[in-house]
Amino acid sequence: MAPYRPDMTTSPEKTDLLAAFAEQRALLLITVRGLTDAQAAERTTVSELTLGGIVKHLAQGEETWTQIMTEGDGELPSGMLDMGQYRMAGGDTLPALLERYARAARATEAAVAESADLDVSVPLPRTPWSLPEPECWSVRRILLHLIRETAQHAGHADIIREALDGASTTAQR
Repeated sequence: MAPYRPDMTTSPEKTDLLAAFAEQRALLLITVRGLTDAQAAERTTVSELTLGGIVKHLAQGEETWTQIMTEGDGELPSGMLDMGQYRMAGGDTLPALLERYARAARATEAAVAESADLDVSVPLPRTPWSLPEPECWSVRRILLHLIRETAQHAGHADIIREALDGASTTAQR
């Protein structure tokens, strides 16, 4: 996945946030470098998480939050609650999941760049949070949520990879 390259019309804050997000994605991707599909699907801890499952979940997460951000209708995006997003299915391959993740990243970056302002208020779906009243987040908060989610799962991925074959993000740079 290529680092974020802003166009000349992107605000400095958008540029900084998208660059930070691209850095987190790049760190995560180090953990799957050189793996086979079987290794990407292998559980190495008591957790159900796998490296391929993490990539799949983060791709799904970006797709979902980008849809929330761009459609802004408060409706629950299709697949948001699909628990299968956390593991590789029989037909999943790591290269296909990585391509999906790259497409999701490009769509997120485009949506943020095209947003008039990071302060734009976006209604959240009431489900899965069972919100009594409609809640809104700014585009900025959605982006910060995605960065945090990616960073958290990059840490999980590093532990899973180290348990798999001893490699770590630091050692693979």
